Amino acid sequence: MDLRKFKEYIKTVNLQTHSEEVGRVISVGDGVCQIEGLPHAVFSEMVTIGNWGEGNAQEGSVPAMILSLEEFTASAVLLDSDSRIQEGDVVRRTGKVLSVPVGEELLGRVVNPLGVPMDGKGDITTNLFLPVERKAPSVIARESVSSPMATGMKVIDAVIPIGRGQRELIIGDRQTGKTALAVDTIINQLNEPSETRPLCVYVAIGQKYSKVAQIVEELKRRGAMEYTIVVVAGASDPVSLWHIAPFAGCSMAEHFRDNGKDVLIVYDDLSKHAWAWRQIALLLRRPPGREAYPGDIFYLHSRLLERAAKLSKSEGGGSLTALPLIETQLGDVSAYIPTNVISITDGQIYLESDLFAKGQRPAVNIGLSVSRVGSAAQTKAMKKVASQLKLELAQYQELAAFAQFSQDLDEATRKRIVRGASLTEVLKQEQYGVMPMAEQVCILFAGISGYLDDMPRENVQDFEKRFLEFMRVRHADTLLKIGNEKDLPEETQEKIKSILEEFITL
Repeated sequence: MDLRKFKEYIKTVNLQTHSEEVGRVISVGDGVCQIEGLPHAVFSEMVTIGNWGEGNAQEGSVPAMILSLEEFTASAVLLDSDSRIQEGDVVRRTGKVLSVPVGEELLGRVVNPLGVPMDGKGDITTNLFLPVERKAPSVIARESVSSPMATGMKVIDAVIPIGRGQRELIIGDRQTGKTALAVDTIINQLNEPSETRPLCVYVAIGQKYSKVAQIVEELKRRGAMEYTIVVVAGASDPVSLWHIAPFAGCSMAEHFRDNGKDVLIVYDDLSKHAWAWRQIALLLRRPPGREAYPGDIFYLHSRLLERAAKLSKSEGGGSLTALPLIETQLGDVSAYIPTNVISITDGQIYLESDLFAKGQRPAVNIGLSVSRVGSAAQTKAMKKVASQLKLELAQYQELAAFAQFSQDLDEATRKRIVRGASLTEVLKQEQYGVMPMAEQVCILFAGISGYLDDMPRENVQDFEKRFLEFMRVRHADTLLKIGNEKDLPEETQEKIKSILEEFITL
């Protein structure tokens, strides 16, 4: 068949053409079943398995998704327990690829990866559905990242800024605060104006339901659940749901992005997603490669993360910002999955166990963390204080290591070490203690201007709290001006200095 005839043939064939085909299960186990008798089944198509009567599925049929096509058989992963399926059960095509409900109705809800509600608030009534697997926007449809995705964390917004449409990896060992940082970013969107506030999607992959319940309760308590969708594939759920969870969450987010809105999506975490795909792939008898992961594990994560983008004005101007999480073992960022995801993303925030143990919160290793978008995703006000901050911290890290081997330091070196130590203390922040951009700028300006140099380190946090409270009560106009103008001209800098002098003399 020549190419022209083949294209004509493709036009005449669609998923529905052979949807009346019926097959049978020839083997089942570990959440995967082999099917014969579906010659026209397509990759990612939904099928239903169960006992059939009068042409209709009885109650209790199990949905499955085809993930492997052989010459005479097809392999499908089950989206429910395999305990009800037996060899010989009837399999019927649906003629549809796996899709999930999307739309405003999902905001404030907790759903599973199939879009089924899990919060006891009733059904989700929407007529809009999108496939879980969608093509990433083309190069022409994108534009460069230029506006900030504020996290409310001083160390991130100043040193490792994230832009709307960026993919920034959060990586670190277990229990180093990765989820806390992502949840804080969702909560911080309350500090954004309601008309430009990003919507949020939190995808929990293989997490305990108790942990997810705590996160949902915290989001509700702070009012952040109103603009958030939580997608949960729990630790006890089939591994197939772990696999489709991030893709389903991404499709829910893309609906808003394609309608011109800004969206933030958190994948917590892609390590478990990789484990799920490894399990599925080995059961489908795909050859294992490095660390027993199949060769397409890179393609799996790249086609997911490439869907994050800042769309051009002609495409509606929406954006999808992705924060994937990766768990490392003993800080080994050179392992297979971490290196894969690092190469796909636009930078990484590296959380270090040693810093966490020393009380640095968030435990960000500034030396190993990077944002490849950089200051393009910062406001002018933050850019002015951040450029000086980065320089001071870089010099401090060099000199602090040098100072360990020398007792006698000259005055200039001693001052730089003192300044660096006070700035490091300023960058500490408690969980849920997110701050608006204007407040961050004011306290960082105080640090780089030397107002904290002579202060004992243990007093820096207390000074910050009292000073910001002083600003909110007596100089709210200055904070409002910085927040609205997003700039820090000379007269505003002089104003902040005079406020600092006033506060210190109190």
